[in-house]
Amino acid sequence: MESMKNVVTTKEIKSYLNKSARRIWCAGCGNGICMGALIRAIVRLQILRDKVVIVSGIGCSGRASGYLDFDSMQTPHGRPITCATGIKLMRPEMHVIVFSGDGDIAAIGGNHLIHAARRNIDITVIVVNNQIYGMTGGQVAPTTPHGALASTAPYRNIESPFDICKLALAAGATYVARSTTFHVNQMVSFIERGIANRGFSLIEVMSQCPTQYGKLNNIGTPAEMLLWFKEKTINIKRSEEKTSEEIRGEIITGEFITERRPELTELYSQLLKRAQSKRSNDET
Repeated sequence: MESMKNVVTTKEIKSYLNKSARRIWCAGCGNGICMGALIRAIVRLQILRDKVVIVSGIGCSGRASGYLDFDSMQTPHGRPITCATGIKLMRPEMHVIVFSGDGDIAAIGGNHLIHAARRNIDITVIVVNNQIYGMTGGQVAPTTPHGALASTAPYRNIESPFDICKLALAAGATYVARSTTFHVNQMVSFIERGIANRGFSLIEVMSQCPTQYGKLNNIGTPAEMLLWFKEKTINIKRSEEKTSEEIRGEIITGEFITERRPELTELYSQLLKRAQSKRSNDET
């Protein structure tokens, strides 16, 4: 049971929404659940509204930057991490949060993900992974499971999907976690820890897209898709006790890494001081 001090009311959540924005996500879409979890995490961390910047890309999840009442930016396709990097370097005191989809982050934006993780810049990336290109017609995405149906794979997908968490781990991220839209309290906790981490954080959220992925693959209603997440999920600690064959097709959730190493904006600040000191000495 969640303690009362951590409970965020519906009224509090609504106060962080842009009242002039007309929200047009499909009925049953998981983006709203993820956005609500992000708001809860910010409220629970007691971060001032003017200390948060939300950056999103193109796609269904990209609309979140306009729906949220923070300083925000919607970028070209695949560029939210790039723009977030620039914002963080210019304003290191800000909490810079990327809210974007699997197509935006792992396809055209994949190279930016790798290098932001390598640099360990202090931004938090929330990847809403619905396993398909939902907005543009249900095409195969870099996360579409092998054997799944898509509008561009009517005879089923023959490619292997990216494991975004493993990719971030290998690239050097210092906080990596995965949850689902069914496990909301867990998702909120992971987002909290990601924002609090002083370094590059990635939280992948497996999310339902009933309009495209669910319909094409006959998974059922949004509620049935949520229950499917519940049934297909296994905690990382339990997964380590099983063979690779036993966990094939399962969604592994949990925290994959939490570590501390030098963060880019801190190193950049030290570099500037050294350069300024050298320049001052040269002039004298």
